[in-house]
Amino acid sequence: MPEDNSLILQASGISIVFGGLRAVSDFSCSLSRNELVGLIGPNGAGKTTVFNMLSGIYTPTEGQISFWDNNERLTLINRKTPAQLNKIGIARTFQNIRLFNQMTVSDNVRVAIHAHRNVSPVDVLLRTPAFRRDEAMMTAQVEELLSLFKIDNKKEELAKNLPYGEQRKLEIVRALAANPTMLLLDEPAAGMNPQETVELMKLIAFIREKFNLTILLIEHDMRLVMGICERIIVLDYGKIIAEGRPQDIRSNPQVIKAYLGQEAVDA
Repeated sequence: MPEDNSLILQASGISIVFGGLRAVSDFSCSLSRNELVGLIGPNGAGKTTVFNMLSGIYTPTEGQISFWDNNERLTLINRKTPAQLNKIGIARTFQNIRLFNQMTVSDNVRVAIHAHRNVSPVDVLLRTPAFRRDEAMMTAQVEELLSLFKIDNKKEELAKNLPYGEQRKLEIVRALAANPTMLLLDEPAAGMNPQETVELMKLIAFIREKFNLTILLIEHDMRLVMGICERIIVLDYGKIIAEGRPQDIRSNPQVIKAYLGQEAVDA
């Protein structure tokens, strides 16, 4: 366990270079258990690149990332794949929705659960009592998650036929199905109308408590970010320019100049 047993992730001086361009430079952050943190900044500031390093899609050129996994073990995750990170407790959604469009809503969620099943190939082949119990538990878990997000009535529809806002919800459901301890949400409110965004705010706060999650989110909707995040990290040109409570970020002159604009302060 770490000295501060509330810590779940520590990124220390991570940077990444693409063809001579330093996309993110010396990024450091600590995330605590059950914390809800926002990562904001202008387009091209490096937010999704940070997510890609934290979730195993990119390998940092410099620095290291430590994660306290599901078994309370400290693990260096710089070079782990997304699948390996998923197994130890890190799940994410994407700015561009990545569902299995030709599969049903229910099967999209079942795919995520399959990676964490404990039944053997023999159990599956012979359809043993252990297999049937596992199938029943998986079905119940899928239905509970879909019900929480109020899309259980769409479980037999193809994912591609869902309205955009419900596709966003389904991607979050699929991430939760992997039983993570840390969830990375990349612009979860993108494409949602104001009412859907309000509902999403309530839902994110609810699932954080229900599933005891640490949540790091990227979002451009400042009403959502300021309304639910306990702490906000601001990036500009790949570097952190501010970090603090929402009320402090909102009045930070450097953040106003780089990203928020005066109208956000006056709103």
